[in-house]
Amino acid sequence: MASMSTEQVNNNRNIGVTPVLPGQWLGMLGGGQLGRMFVHAAQAMGYRVAVLDPAADCPAAQAADRHIQAAYDDAAALDTLAALCAAVTTEFENVPADSLRRLAACTRVAPSGDAVAVVQDRIAEKDFLASQGIAVAPYAAIHSVADLDGAADALFPGILKAARLGYDGKGQARVANRAEARAAFEAWGGVACVLEALQPLNHEISVVLARGTDGATAVFPIARNVHEQGILAVTTVGAPADANLVAQAQDAARRVAEGLAFQGVLCVEFFVLDDGRLLANEVAPRPHNSGHFTQNACHASQFEQQVRAVAGMPLGNPRTYAPAIMLNLLGDVWFRDGAAQAIEPDWAGVLAYPSAHLHLYGKHEARPGRKMGHINVVADTLAQARADAQAIARLLGIPQP
Repeated sequence: MASMSTEQVNNNRNIGVTPVLPGQWLGMLGGGQLGRMFVHAAQAMGYRVAVLDPAADCPAAQAADRHIQAAYDDAAALDTLAALCAAVTTEFENVPADSLRRLAACTRVAPSGDAVAVVQDRIAEKDFLASQGIAVAPYAAIHSVADLDGAADALFPGILKAARLGYDGKGQARVANRAEARAAFEAWGGVACVLEALQPLNHEISVVLARGTDGATAVFPIARNVHEQGILAVTTVGAPADANLVAQAQDAARRVAEGLAFQGVLCVEFFVLDDGRLLANEVAPRPHNSGHFTQNACHASQFEQQVRAVAGMPLGNPRTYAPAIMLNLLGDVWFRDGAAQAIEPDWAGVLAYPSAHLHLYGKHEARPGRKMGHINVVADTLAQARADAQAIARLLGIPQP
């Protein structure tokens, strides 16, 4: 269980930054489901929210008080957002860092463009993690075929990852040897990549934390994650875990936040190897899919923490009330048993379990692989949460927790 000290809380009440008070405007760069849940949390606290996103009917815009429909690098739109909002944040790492820097010239921005610039490039991210003394898988930066030819033999078999714009398994290829790596690199048009050596993976965990304007941190409990085809399928919180491993992961996540001078909510994903070693995998400078359990299992959700952090308010309590399991809902659920047309899932059957909390993202078209929502199953015991989650998973035809 994670908590902040009284000293941290008191320090956070005496921060040097003037808090943005409820009733004022907060800005969100990006209109996806993470932005939508930020909007809900901010409005619950009395803020008004403006969302800048190019899509006409994006999930966050449906909930926001104002939608500025424009490209993320539209100078006039950015200036409008900055003039309206007392503070601005983002919901995904692939927004242009220069857009965040432009906003920061006129209003408070958290996280900073400089912090986002590091983690939106896998080469810079790996170099940064290594510079902080945080263990990562052996890797090499690949800018050319010559870099592949010169890569160490120990990096094969490996995973080739595009340095930019990859997510949910996209822009990644398992490569058994140098020839396969060369073929993947050339198929992607020779974009910059990272080549990582495959590791003897036991399981994956993640740490979500919030860091305030004064550097105080609030760390959520460790989440254990299972992925299917590169997309998070199940997150479990409350399972027994090695205390030393938990401490290592949480300490590494804090060092990431401190090293980036980060403000807001971030997630660090880790590999736990068969021999018990911990390797940092990726950093997300925003709330994370694996942190969705916090909406129903914690005193303050990751989205409330994001609001508090960007507004310069004291951080909330990250403790959990109870064990929880998060089930990701992809568009595949609408196309069970080979259905040619989307069929609405049995939500009444899901909600027949009192432990289930349904969160849908307002996306009008279900497509296989598309994130449509999630279900948080929260119960008095992990055994009960798992039993209910397994029953719900069978009902919907999704991976078993």
